[in-house]
Amino acid sequence: MGSIAKKGLQQYLLQLQQHPLRTKAITAGVLSAISDIVAQKITGIQKLQVRRLLLKVLFGVVYLGPFGHFLHLLLDKIFKGKRDKSTVAKKVLLEQVTSSPWNNLLFMVYYGLVVERRPWIQVKSNIKREYPKVQYTAWTFWPVVGWVNHQYVPLQFRVIFHSIIACCWGIFLNLRARSMVLKKA
Repeated sequence: MGSIAKKGLQQYLLQLQQHPLRTKAITAGVLSAISDIVAQKITGIQKLQVRRLLLKVLFGVVYLGPFGHFLHLLLDKIFKGKRDKSTVAKKVLLEQVTSSPWNNLLFMVYYGLVVERRPWIQVKSNIKREYPKVQYTAWTFWPVVGWVNHQYVPLQFRVIFHSIIACCWGIFLNLRARSMVLKKA
């Protein structure tokens, strides 16, 4: 069994080297799927909602993986690949005031409009009510992840590391979104 896992990891690393954007996008999609399946089960959904799952995978493949890929390349270019504490702090700060609010807002809009098919007025109302709590929670959690990521993780693995942690964050966002729906009902 160990040799199968080792070969799988070697193949993954080869794909990451040869096709970094595609590999990161697919990885983000798979981790989005895992996150959604877990969230559906935790919230008591008996039968897997396949449409919802596929829409989450789509979000991971089309947006999360590519956005993370280009964000980390850009940050390394802006800060010339430096990893001293001051530079890492600046990367984390920049990430937290730009991509963090954007990603959370975009997820909430996508979840409301596309996944749940709610009218814009309801989505807007939910965002007004819940976004500050979600973003505050993000700012208490993601800076630590960002610090570890920029300080210790090589550039080619940052999106994957971030995607793994985001899998757990996605469960939180799913549960938050689901609780908003249950409160309405």
